Amino acid sequence: MAGEAKKKTAHFVLVHGACHGAWTWFKLKPLLESAGHRVTAVDLAASGINCKAIQQVPTFRDYTDPLLHALSLVDEKVIVVGHSLGGMNCALAMEIFPEKIAAAVFLSAFMPDTLHSPSFVLDQVTGLDIQRVFQRGIFHFHCQATCFFNFLFFSLHSDSGFLRVSHKKDMELAKALARPSSLFLHDLGKAEKFTEEGYGSVSRVYVICNEDRGMEEEFQRWMIQNYVVEEVVEIKESDHMAMLCEPIKLFDCLSKVADNYSLDW
Repeated sequence: MAGEAKKKTAHFVLVHGACHGAWTWFKLKPLLESAGHRVTAVDLAASGINCKAIQQVPTFRDYTDPLLHALSLVDEKVIVVGHSLGGMNCALAMEIFPEKIAAAVFLSAFMPDTLHSPSFVLDQVTGLDIQRVFQRGIFHFHCQATCFFNFLFFSLHSDSGFLRVSHKKDMELAKALARPSSLFLHDLGKAEKFTEEGYGSVSRVYVICNEDRGMEEEFQRWMIQNYVVEEVVEIKESDHMAMLCEPIKLFDCLSKVADNYSLDW
């Protein structure tokens, strides 16, 4: 239509949370592609269809390697979207490839700062009240001799915080495809701080899901206050898995991010 501003297109790189895989984006990916965006959904190490077991992934860098490899191959600026623990993977990618990332979207995600060790925001959860933030026993936690903080989804109930709103079919899919994963607390606690020149130089958008009872809104807003972002967006009536229960609303949100932060490619 004459006079109507042309929508910008972007290359989105989608990063799943712990225990999940690229499959979590199966509703969102075609929506973005139908709007002309390019989409790369990665399987992190020992996740999705990646062939490694979590015991073969000793460090957070090893866990993030598939994302870093994907970014090493792109010759354009991308928008990374990290869900839950995937926010930490995005932060590492932003530190290493700030020149390749136009913006980062933290979707109900852990978001580190540049003043503390990378494990700082995770420590606030595991050190204070894990059952309050990750409610209803959704995770089973156990420490191994290697100081690996390893956990496994063992129940996903319809009234749980993670899939409280999502369709029953989505819950069954998640139960079938979830894999053991790790928070890599020991490794991240020893890692160097993220820098303002790397991670901190990339524009950040935080997306809060207002029905998220897996990662409480109070904690998400604390992370935003701890390390201020350019923009905060709230998706109404979404549980922790917005890509499953509210894919159209998430698509609308990411379309606006593309308009605001992407280049004309």
